[in-house]
Amino acid sequence: MLRSVGQKRVTGSAEDDPRVTELRTAVSRLRRELAGHPADFPDRGIAEDELAALDAMAAGGTPEIPRLRRSLLLVAGAIGSVSALAPKLREVRIAVDLFGEPQRR
Repeated sequence: MLRSVGQKRVTGSAEDDPRVTELRTAVSRLRRELAGHPADFPDRGIAEDELAALDAMAAGGTPEIPRLRRSLLLVAGAIGSVSALAPKLREVRIAVDLFGEPQRR
């Protein structure tokens, strides 16, 4: 990315956060696997929508942990019975776990 003279890069942005990078990578891989999976199953649309939401949250900056976990749960419920997708789903779960636990009130 080019910057004008005198402009400084903002530190602490989502681009610099390795957790965001890991999440976006894992979500992208699962989306590709899902797109290439030949079987049609009833909740495929839910999985696709929630994966898109996960990617959008990550692209928008540091996502809210409760929302990340909710989306992960919906994706897991939607594709949980498709064993061929389990390894990539696990990568997404690991990436979500990098953000830690939601704070209790």
